[in-house]
Amino acid sequence: MDFQIKYITPDIKLSTYNDKLFKTETVFEFHMLVWFISGETKIIQADKSYLFKAGDIFLIPRNHLATIINYPKDGLPHKAVVMHLTTERLKDFYSNIGIPKKDSSEKNTIRSFEKHPLLESCLASLIPYFDLTESFPENIAALKITEAISILRAIDKTIDCILGNFEEPGKIDLVDFMEKNYMFNMPLERFGYLTGRSLSTFNRDFRKVFQVTPQRWLTQKRLELAFYHLSEKSKKPSDVFMEVGFEDLSHFSYAFKKQYGFAPSLVR
Repeated sequence: MDFQIKYITPDIKLSTYNDKLFKTETVFEFHMLVWFISGETKIIQADKSYLFKAGDIFLIPRNHLATIINYPKDGLPHKAVVMHLTTERLKDFYSNIGIPKKDSSEKNTIRSFEKHPLLESCLASLIPYFDLTESFPENIAALKITEAISILRAIDKTIDCILGNFEEPGKIDLVDFMEKNYMFNMPLERFGYLTGRSLSTFNRDFRKVFQVTPQRWLTQKRLELAFYHLSEKSKKPSDVFMEVGFEDLSHFSYAFKKQYGFAPSLVR
């Protein structure tokens, strides 16, 4: 795997990936503003999927489960400038203008800005700094991030409901959350955090409502989803295993055959 990351500061980076694909399932601690230079990215969330290409700009909100699959494209590497909009920096920004009122009608989903010229200019201006041999001045980095936040607020009048929301996940309905997010291959600690529970409380509550261990339930649900994709959508096992939460094809095939008595390649 040929994967390189250059940092200007801990909050601004340039990532380059040359291999066939790179997949991760994660919950981002901070909002991430991304500008694609080349390549392609597929982002799979519980209720929606996104495909971003060269030139696209988008914002991934924090504390949301997602499967990220990065691909090189047209002979070019997967290359992107990424800016972290940290909670600390956003609190400092909004301390000068006031915290916006909550709007429950605004969903905390990925926001796409296509090839917006102001955002593109802001993020493209960072490229020369990645070749500096000396350290990047923190005051300039702060100005660049403030510029990006200000542009986002100018072009999206509802963005304050995302950027200005500093609440941490509270205890929520376990059944509803897990039924929507079981396909994400995350540590149980992260499932617990996102449902407002410690790991021990998560395990206890899970057993109480599902009458089975989390790992067994997750495997069962993922295999059922895989069977649906294979039988109803005529997908290939190699196209399915990552989307339903398995790490590799061989493990998926073994678990599938153990569950159904035949290999996933025979479903079609």
